[in-house]
Amino acid sequence: MFGKIDGTGYEILDPIFADCIISHAKIERLWSGGRWVEGPAYFPAGRYCIWSDIPNNRIMRWDETDGTVSVFRDPSNNANGHTIDQQGRLISCEHLSRRVSRTEFDGTLKVIADSYRGARLN
Repeated sequence: MFGKIDGTGYEILDPIFADCIISHAKIERLWSGGRWVEGPAYFPAGRYCIWSDIPNNRIMRWDETDGTVSVFRDPSNNANGHTIDQQGRLISCEHLSRRVSRTEFDGTLKVIADSYRGARLN
C-alpha cells in the first residue's frame, strides 16, 4: 500500500508504520551535498547536530542557532554510529580504524575499544 499524509511529505510504504508518523511534524532540508549521510547525534547543550558523510570521510555539524553547516571532523576515519555519553562527549564507531572513539571537549580523540578478546573490531 502506498499513501501520503497530507502536507507533510511523508510517504507510507507499509501501513504498519503509520503510527510512527507525527502528522503535524514537518520535513525541512537543512543541508545538501553529502553522498551518503547517516548517524546523527544532537548536542542539546551546544544546540547543534552532527552526522557522518561516510564516503567523504568527514563528520558534519549543523548549528541550530544560526543554521550554518560546517565540517566537524575531516578526516573522520569513516566514523558513524554516533552517540553522546553522560558528560556530553561524542562517541563514534570508526570503520576505517576499526575502533570506538570518544571526542574529548578539547577535540582530541581517545580510543575506547579497538579489540575484543584479542581480536580487532570489524
